[in-house]
Amino acid sequence: MSDTDTLNVRVARIKIEAQDIYSFELVDPAGGQLPAFEAGAHVDVRVPDTTVTRQYSLCSPASERGHYRIAVLNDPNSRGGSRGMHERVYESDVLEISAPRNHFPLHPEAGKHLLLAGGIGITPLLCMAHTLHGQGRDFTLHYCARTRESAAFVAELEQAPFAGRVQFHFSRADGGESKRLDLQALLAAADAGTHLYVCGPQVFMDAALEAARKLGWDEDRLHYEFFASDVDATGQPFEIKLERSGKTVQVAGDQSAADALLAVGIKLPMSCSQGVCGTCLTRVLQGTPDHRDVYLSKAEKAKNDQFTPCCSRARSPTLVLDL
Repeated sequence: MSDTDTLNVRVARIKIEAQDIYSFELVDPAGGQLPAFEAGAHVDVRVPDTTVTRQYSLCSPASERGHYRIAVLNDPNSRGGSRGMHERVYESDVLEISAPRNHFPLHPEAGKHLLLAGGIGITPLLCMAHTLHGQGRDFTLHYCARTRESAAFVAELEQAPFAGRVQFHFSRADGGESKRLDLQALLAAADAGTHLYVCGPQVFMDAALEAARKLGWDEDRLHYEFFASDVDATGQPFEIKLERSGKTVQVAGDQSAADALLAVGIKLPMSCSQGVCGTCLTRVLQGTPDHRDVYLSKAEKAKNDQFTPCCSRARSPTLVLDL
């Protein structure tokens, strides 16, 4: 997290939203308004008493400047982020966060918006639903979860002014009746002016995006945001040449490019370290990257003119970077 792009916020309220999901209401300690943001935006949050920074989508309405709201699933496989938020953060604590950033915006010219949430992926889509309703735009929201108890904001969605546009799909419904979403049928029925927005666990997102692509959806109609990536940053050694400084840096097989650069005193802006947020995105002048991030689109990766050194490597023996 950049030292010049941070805010201090006070935790005004912590609420249990669902099984293992807490929401955190964040306010300006001085009582002022917080920076404006658009639907789909997230903030980087530094977990107290750690060096861990994680990205959390803003799920409060974008029209609300008096507070931000984020929601955090206590992941049993947590590497310190979600567990730290659940165990280390209390009401009245002051947290360090980034200003809002948006890598998952609504398309301004879409005829219709199809919002597809899996589990904790409801957070950015809840904000989108508020925005689209306020603008009088056409949308539907499909929310998939194992059970009602594991789904956050259900009561809020049922009482929202756009409740008629929301459909719930609980795969382990009461009485054993499955209400799984038929992805194929949903996507096949959409018209050519519909844009798809997907957020949730990676297996859920992969299934939705693969189904859309098989049905011929253009990439520019597919919008998505990953929360985490089980990326393996190891591989064959390679070298990095820095165009501006003339330095050459060796990247070992068990070392990320970002760590190799840091070892010789070159510190890149970093946040997630998983190829999710794009904070460390660096221009590639020569060579072929081995893209392992989930931030860049397929078209962007095909250009091979930028890569994420936190996790991506090289297919060629050398990468020349604009550093």
